[in-house]
Amino acid sequence: MVVKYECSKTLESHEKSVTSIKFSPKGTFFASASADKTVKLWNTDDGNLQGTLRGHDLGITDVDWTSDSRTLATASDDTTLRLWDVEKEVEMMSMHGHSHFVFCAAFNTQSSLLASGSFDETVRLWDVRSGECVKTLPAHSDPVTSVAFSPNGKMLVSSSFDGHVRMWETNTGNCLFTLSANLKDNPPPVSHVGFTPNGAYVLVSTLDSTIRLWKVDQRRAMKVYKGHSNTSRCCFSFCRKEYCISGSEDNHIYVWNINRPNNKQILKGHTGPVLAVDLNKAGDTIISGGSGADTSIKMWTARQVDEQDSAASTPMEE
Repeated sequence: MVVKYECSKTLESHEKSVTSIKFSPKGTFFASASADKTVKLWNTDDGNLQGTLRGHDLGITDVDWTSDSRTLATASDDTTLRLWDVEKEVEMMSMHGHSHFVFCAAFNTQSSLLASGSFDETVRLWDVRSGECVKTLPAHSDPVTSVAFSPNGKMLVSSSFDGHVRMWETNTGNCLFTLSANLKDNPPPVSHVGFTPNGAYVLVSTLDSTIRLWKVDQRRAMKVYKGHSNTSRCCFSFCRKEYCISGSEDNHIYVWNINRPNNKQILKGHTGPVLAVDLNKAGDTIISGGSGADTSIKMWTARQVDEQDSAASTPMEE
């Protein structure tokens, strides 16, 4: 038997592109951020809209949850980050310091620190309780496209259009090492990076339509995933369960078997590039958001099928 994902719901509420979408750690809700300057809160079970967060002056580029699922952080083109009380649907604080678009944001596991990356080429670390910036890292020579903490919080990884991935020691802010996206002198821009759940690997997406799984302690790429289209936009990608999943500029979602990169499922249904995608902890639901003219959110539900039946219906390609 193999797992096959099928579209179970299409949700409409945003007026512009969906830029980020994340399940809450408890899995009860998910949040979608949009260029329309709002965050929508959705019930995972039935797909019903639970609330809308408003307050940013320009489009929202990223969203992340605290570990208790009670607080959201948002990053925006208005150069600020904001923290929101999810239950009350109110802004708790606004963080100022970046001088250009804030493109990405991520909490550490303890939810005591928030990392942000910006078009001002810096990474900032913020104390969540006070809202104060505690470190500013002159991280890259081009806009920062993503940031992520290791599961134990001791390291922070950042990526950039400059083609580099940098690993930082959280406590000191020291750069531990730098990975070039593909070991070339002129590496392609990096669109996204993130740790695997065990912290042993980072998944690096680049604007040459390639995703590489790097072993952190060996600093080398162990697996390469191809087939999707990613040459100009920042599409989310991640590893969870036994899957590597990515959005794509060809309007599809790609789901690879993490150990067998040639084995992939292609989810078709969006009519615009898919930048935002996430998988719940149980591995049975994918959520995705469209961009451009397609402002919809889709929920994809897993079901077990015969490997032979799956091959016959061909979203699985060997």
